[in-house]
Amino acid sequence: MSQILTTLHTVTTDPHWHTLAGPVPGVTPSIPDDVNKPVQTILNWTAGLGLAGAVLGGLLGWAAVAVGHNSERAALAARGKQAILWSLFGAGGIGVTAALVGTFYNMTK
Repeated sequence: MSQILTTLHTVTTDPHWHTLAGPVPGVTPSIPDDVNKPVQTILNWTAGLGLAGAVLGGLLGWAAVAVGHNSERAALAARGKQAILWSLFGAGGIGVTAALVGTFYNMTK
């Protein structure tokens, strides 16, 4: 048996392994109001501007595809398609990041 499997077996069969990650007694984590408000403002503006940039990038990508196909410039159409995909990935990343920040923030309450 490999060393990793031996270690995992030892950890999972130990009856006290769950106490290693127990909560710290007497601690209630919270973000101070003096910090919470500016952080929320920064996150909201960042997400809003990022999503606006993703929408603008997607629209410009569609315009490049339209011009590239109508003028028979395959390279321009290909760059437009890449712009559309990267805009979608950027918007998805912003959405996932906002959800993760909200989830971890609500865990402290």
